Order: sequence, then structure tokens, then C-alpha cells
Amino acid sequence: MKKDLKKSNPINSELNQGALTRRDFLKNASSATAFSATSFMIVPRSVLGGPAYVAPSDKINIAAVGAAGKGTTDIRSVAHENIYALCDIDDNRLASTLNEDFAAPFREKVKRYRDYREMLDSEPEIDAVLVSTPDHMHAPIATHAMSLGKHLYVQKPLCHTVAEARYLARQAEETDVVTQMGNQGHAEEGARQINEWVASGTLGNISEIHCWTNRPVWPQGIARADSSTPVPGSMDWDLWLGAAAERAYINRAYHPFNWRGWADFGTGVVGDMGAHIIDHPYWALDLDLPARVSASSTRWGRDYESFPVGSKIHFEFAANAVRGPVKMTWYDGGLLPERPELIENGRQMGDNDGGVLIVGDKNTLMHGVYGRNPRLLPDATHAATSAPAKVLPRSPGIYQEWLDAIKDRSKITTSSFAYSARLTETMLLGNVALRRAGDHKVLNYDGENMRFTNDDEANGYLDKNYRPGFGLV
Repeated sequence: MKKDLKKSNPINSELNQGALTRRDFLKNASSATAFSATSFMIVPRSVLGGPAYVAPSDKINIAAVGAAGKGTTDIRSVAHENIYALCDIDDNRLASTLNEDFAAPFREKVKRYRDYREMLDSEPEIDAVLVSTPDHMHAPIATHAMSLGKHLYVQKPLCHTVAEARYLARQAEETDVVTQMGNQGHAEEGARQINEWVASGTLGNISEIHCWTNRPVWPQGIARADSSTPVPGSMDWDLWLGAAAERAYINRAYHPFNWRGWADFGTGVVGDMGAHIIDHPYWALDLDLPARVSASSTRWGRDYESFPVGSKIHFEFAANAVRGPVKMTWYDGGLLPERPELIENGRQMGDNDGGVLIVGDKNTLMHGVYGRNPRLLPDATHAATSAPAKVLPRSPGIYQEWLDAIKDRSKITTSSFAYSARLTETMLLGNVALRRAGDHKVLNYDGENMRFTNDDEANGYLDKNYRPGFGLV
């Protein structure tokens, strides 16, 4: 059955039992009557109820669920902390990561698991968790970790359904853990420059955005094969399926890479790349949830099992206090927006992976994937226009933001679940529109109540069923 999203989330049982929380500790530690500057000392985790407090000079105990592929990058990026435990359903892929040079310091001592539930429930010393699995397992793992008070870094897209996005944001707020989604471009210099160009007024009134990508680079628009192959002894196929319905294992059909194109496991192209492309205009224009969404596409795979090869999604955002209404169009599968006359012949639109056009009534800004190389069009206008002042704080990087905020709660993560859940919900609404594209539906969305007001069938795609044992905590 689908998760009852109206139920409140459980909070760390230790906190419910009155254990000293990190917030209480820091409040006391900062009090003039609590400690003097000379008597302050670092208190061990065990005294403070586990991972609630991590001293700035202490190393964070990090666990990873999904230890290969993108998980390897995630682990490498935080390996200067203490890699405490690794979990992967595929022993061979976990071993390949441990054979990397960067893993030498923890190769022998790291704890190894196949089942994330067993790892989280049996290792109270874990402070923080990386989640680098297929999309359909992000929310089950993340909610389990948050229920135990673990800080979270979850790869993009944040989750698999709109309902999960809402649930994750609420649970993060209630459990007060430090969260970050892994859309690394959000922390780069280009992301801040885009914000500053928009805020400076150089573009004028912005009403139009175009976003495109070169994906998919995996199979889509296909039917499931009526066959199976033996499951290798090195992996647990049941754990890989997790929350998804049972299906036969077929060598390399889903694991380790092609799962992105299958609706049971991935979120298609907009789910994969939207967090690197839509993110930048979404942040710079302070967009919220769309009021209307519609789509057109090539054919889905049989029974809507695999996403279309190409699609076009239209998002309409209502005006707010500082800007007018905005229309954003997403293109994938080789589709592109009309080439603006402002782009000189021979100049590439965006970069090899895609790009964005932010169209104002004064100027147009173009940038590549991850927000890289933002520039006004045409080149002569960019050369003649002074760059806006650097008013936004610069980031130490998407991973270091997260680590710093765990150690010092006065610091923030800029792609926390409070932001990234809203961005992810917007992207996933596009996938719902794709499901209704064949009926030429323009969906009116009531974001406050998480429902479409003109299409009950579309509302059925906002949530999903979970296999027993793999639901949301």
C-alpha cells in the first residue's frame, strides 16, 4: 500500500527518551555559565547520545549505501573524514571501489554490508550517510537513516515520486539533520554568477526559460524482455529491487546502469539531468512549484514501463512579489529550442551535454550544464557589459558544505532538502505530465495540497506502492 503521508514521522528514539541533543549541548556550551574559554573540552559521541554532536576537530563517521559508480565519487570526495561502513548489493562492485588508491586508508577496517537496514540498525556510531543508489531506493534509505538521526547526502534526483519529495522535506525538518542533494553544479561559481546576473536586473523582466540535454544515453522507449538470466552469486537481486515490484534478473538490462530508463527504478531524463540544468534558473528566479504542466513525447515502452526516447515538457510558474509569470520548456532526446538569432553562426548552444537560455526583455543569458560558462548573448553584449557584483557567498563545494554544516550548525547547505525537494518535485511533475501526454492534458497543479485539480488519473502517479520491508520509515 502507499505510504500514509499524513502520519507524523518518528524522531530518533534517543531524543524521545530525553538524551542530551546536540542543540542542547551547543546551547549550554555557548553559555557564559556553562564553560569558560579555557575549560571547554570535546565530549565523546557516546556521552552525547551518538551522532547528535560532532566536534569540529573530530572526524565524521560516514557510511555509504551504493559504493560503486557515482558512489565511488561520493566516497572519494569525503574520504578525508572517517569512512566507517560501506553497503552495496554487489560484492564485486564494492570490492572495485575498495581497490581504488584513495581507499587504502580504510580498506581493511571499513565495515561491509549488503543490506542498508542491517547496517543502519546495527551501527550506532554512524554519523552521516551517503545514498548513491538507483532513484527508487533513495527515499526508503533516507527515511530510515533520518529516523535514526543520521545526516544525509542523497544523490540527485532526491527521490522517485512527488509524494516522497514532500515526505523527505518534512522528515528532514522534524529530525533536524543536515541534508544535501548531490547536484554538484549548485555549489559551483557559475551557479552564483547566474543568480547575480538575474538579480542585477541586466536581463530585465524574465518570462521565458529553455532547458535542454543530450540525454538519454541509455535505452528508453523499449519493452521488458520476456527472459531471464541467472543472478550472479556476488549480488543480492532482491535487495537491488528493494521497493520495486519483483521482476526477473536480466544481465545488464537494469544493473548497474540502464535502470535510469525504467519507470520502476529511475526518473528518466528530466530526473537525471534536471537537477543539473533546471536547478540554476529555478534558484536564480526563486521559482516555486508550477501552476500548470503539460508535455509531448515519443512513445513510451509497453505499459509505460520505460520512458520515451524524446520529450518536451512545459512548466508554467505564477508571478510572485518580485517577478512576473514564467514559462519554462524542457527538451530531451535530441529536441532543442529554436536557435536564437543572438547566437552567432558556429557558436554552440550550451555545451556538449545541454544548456539553458534565460530570456529577459533586455538581455538573454545562456549557460551550460551545471551552470557553467554563463554569458550574455551575443558575444559583443557580454564583452561590453560589466559583470555584476559578487554578492553571494562562495561555496567550498557540494560535499564540503555538507561536512562543514554537520560540524558547525551555524553553516548551511545550499541544496538542503528544503530546497532540493521542491526542485525535485517540479521535475517529477514533468514525468506525470508525460504519462498524460497521450490525452493532451494540461494539468493544473495545486501545490499547497499536492494534487491536480483537473485530472484524478494524474493524481494517482504522485505516489506509489512499496514492497513489504522497503517502505518509508
